[in-house]
Amino acid sequence: MPSGIVALLDDVAVIARAASASVDDLAMMADDIGMAAGRAGSKTAGVIIDDAAVTPSYVTGFTPDRELPIIWKITRGSLINKLLILLPGALLLSEFLPQAIIPILMLGGLFLCYEGAEKVIEKLGGAHHGKTLDDVIEDPETFEKERVQGAIRTDLILSAEIMAITLSEVAAEDLVTRGGVLAIVGIAVTLVVYGAVGLIVKMDDVGLHLAKKPSKTARKMGRMLLHAMPRLLTVLSVVGTAAMLWVGGGIVLHGLEELGLAAPAHIAHDIQHAVEQATGGLGGVLGWVSSAVSAALFGIVLGALIVFLLHKVLRFGHADEVKTPAG
Repeated sequence: MPSGIVALLDDVAVIARAASASVDDLAMMADDIGMAAGRAGSKTAGVIIDDAAVTPSYVTGFTPDRELPIIWKITRGSLINKLLILLPGALLLSEFLPQAIIPILMLGGLFLCYEGAEKVIEKLGGAHHGKTLDDVIEDPETFEKERVQGAIRTDLILSAEIMAITLSEVAAEDLVTRGGVLAIVGIAVTLVVYGAVGLIVKMDDVGLHLAKKPSKTARKMGRMLLHAMPRLLTVLSVVGTAAMLWVGGGIVLHGLEELGLAAPAHIAHDIQHAVEQATGGLGGVLGWVSSAVSAALFGIVLGALIVFLLHKVLRFGHADEVKTPAG
């Protein structure tokens, strides 16, 4: 009997040691995932800013009571994009068909170039394709649905770039770590971006609330926020369009370089290096700006070609064109 108890205690000790080792392994895995997520997060900062700049334009013009519900719908769609579509897709591609990742990303980049160029052409007086906020909206519910779907489509491309950058940072890790990092970065980016967007679009409500306060300082701050809000949304709209062209052009440039057609990317790199050498202490910042401008110019040329092909050659969306007033 005592020997049986001793044997049982020995088994318990073995199990406990095994459990302890498992906990240590989980802790080490968590550390690895956290470090990898941190590296990936820093690399995706530029795309995160682009995402935050693009989104407020999708709620411009709606009544205040619809702003947060719309942002929530886009947030939910973004989480679905990242966790249910892109994450498993990225893991499957990285395991079985890694060579397909770059061409798929390039298609997404071309879509961003197209959307950005179309917005620029419309602003310069070109024909509108589909309804915009300048048109009379006959069915607000349908229009809202279309705007949300458009935002989620754009988010899918930006999210794909974020997930691809993240995946490149953890390509050497095991499947579980890759999946963990992609999930962490995807959730964190979504919460940061759309949380910030929510604060931006409700800034006018905060300003109105402060403007009614008895404090003179609070009222002054409220009026300042109310006056700043329209200008901020205009700036964000411009930044968002520029971001589409910058990110889209950059994706295509990088993809062409990876596929062996390096000349366009080398031109952009040469411009960046020339600016860095010519501007001394500001070389880092101005070199980055020149690189972004080069990618955006490349993006708008590509996008304009796609717009011409779709709307002038293939006549895609021609029936929905709305002529703009002269002048």
